[in-house]
Amino acid sequence: MNTPTRTRIITAAALTLTAAGLLFAGPLTPPAGPVTSTYKTLTEVEPRIAINLTNTPGDADSLFKITQRGSYYLTGNITGVVGRRGIEIAASGVTLDLMGFDLLGVVGSLDGVSPVVGSLTNITIRNGSIRGWGGDGVDLGTVLTNNSAVTDVRASGNTGIGIRVGSNSTITGCSAYNNTANGISTGFGCTITGCSASFNNGNGIWALEGCTITGCTADQNTGNGISVGSGSTVAACTARSNSGDGISTGDGSTVTGCTARANSGNGIAAGLGSTVAGCTARLNTGDGIQVSSDCRVTDNTCDANGNGGDGAGIHATGSDNRIEGNHCTDNDRGIDVDFAGNIIIKNTCSGNTFNWSIAIGNSFGPIVAAGTNAAVVNTNGAVAGNLGSTDPNANFSF
Repeated sequence: MNTPTRTRIITAAALTLTAAGLLFAGPLTPPAGPVTSTYKTLTEVEPRIAINLTNTPGDADSLFKITQRGSYYLTGNITGVVGRRGIEIAASGVTLDLMGFDLLGVVGSLDGVSPVVGSLTNITIRNGSIRGWGGDGVDLGTVLTNNSAVTDVRASGNTGIGIRVGSNSTITGCSAYNNTANGISTGFGCTITGCSASFNNGNGIWALEGCTITGCTADQNTGNGISVGSGSTVAACTARSNSGDGISTGDGSTVTGCTARANSGNGIAAGLGSTVAGCTARLNTGDGIQVSSDCRVTDNTCDANGNGGDGAGIHATGSDNRIEGNHCTDNDRGIDVDFAGNIIIKNTCSGNTFNWSIAIGNSFGPIVAAGTNAAVVNTNGAVAGNLGSTDPNANFSF
């Protein structure tokens, strides 16, 4: 064997020994004790209970029935049956994940999801579609099911209410469309966030006292767009083309940053002692903003209200209101105050049939007809103003 060949053989052997060392897998002696599985059990992988005929068998008025607390989930779509609920809940402390599946009712069926006994608490329904049921889509309110949550549920075409919850509950990211009654209904002290309610044959969103509604849309409902009881807050919501008022509140409520457009009633109607601030009301058949007494109405824009009807930009029907810093244009009346005892300051009105309609006995800053410039202003120098008043509380027509 010649020298080059011998060298190649020695090199190959060395590489083989090196590779063998690198592939050494450790000791082969097993640990002491019995051999056990290293895999997770099915319960550990999916620590919830599937909705099926074995785990949650129904009864005479339900397809499936949950009778024990815990976390449950759907594994497929559900089709309704005459005279039965889709899923019946008979225990507190239940979370039901619809897993994106569809609960489709039939004529003569009952609720899509609902409890059957009173005084239940802590029920959560989330993530799915519930449509076409003969009762409500989700009903957690009829039998006083309090402190519950409905999240990411779409309810449409139900003969009753789309989504209903009891008091101290939350509804988040849901939609209610074309239900025969209200789109969304709640008890006392509830929070509704980021929801839409459209084309329902009732109010879009209806809530009792002490509720907070934020970032919601109510469009083309037969009743009011958003209707809340006393002591409630409505913020950053939009109400459009509803057959009643766009937004209606009870006493002592706050409406901020909302838009009400083309509603057949008033754009925004607030009860005694309420605040309406930073809102826009346009093209409503009634008043843009209507308040009774003891209210603060500030920094709102009201345009073209009384559209095909009779309405003011801002209409105070009582006394002790503060109407300040609002802009009212192209309404039947800009600011309309029916009774004595109100204060009206720093407002601007233009293009209304009557800019101001203020009853005797009110307090108001001077109403000044602002001038106009005689020529185009195009200068780096000083130009005299032409508002006609330096009173900081003056109201202006222009």
